[in-house]
Amino acid sequence: MRVPLRHYLAITTVSTFFLILLGVYTGKIGAGLACDARWPLCDGWMGLFPANWPSFVEWFHRLVAMIVGFMIIAAAILAWRGDYSKYVKYATVIAAVLLPLQIIFGANTVLTFGVFASMIHQLAAQLIFAALVIATTLAYLEAGSGGDGGSPPERAAQSADD
Repeated sequence: MRVPLRHYLAITTVSTFFLILLGVYTGKIGAGLACDARWPLCDGWMGLFPANWPSFVEWFHRLVAMIVGFMIIAAAILAWRGDYSKYVKYATVIAAVLLPLQIIFGANTVLTFGVFASMIHQLAAQLIFAALVIATTLAYLEAGSGGDGGSPPERAAQSADD
């Protein structure tokens, strides 16, 4: 059973939103501080297994981020391989291109744990989320028009001409 791209994008967008909420909680309890300014390792046995609740939250956030990151990359690949508008394709690629920056910013929050590091990490997360919301919305609009039928602006111009 193949899941239509619009449904996959919706799942990816909701997962990204959950990840952002988890990231807010992770930052709120200072879980990055449990890693003692070490990245990609943390505390615990050999730096790999959580020693306490904050380090568990940090590791769990990283695990969910990895899964969601792969989902975002897959969404971009599926969009480019399918017959979707350039707007859906570009939105998914923007989200995928921001991922390496988001990883670097996330590492920076652990290494330097400051307000600026947290803000830029959150900004990148919001930009990825916004790109996914746009891609999801456009994919649903395209499906509602009975197929690709051109991009939403092209369809609007075409219907105005009719």
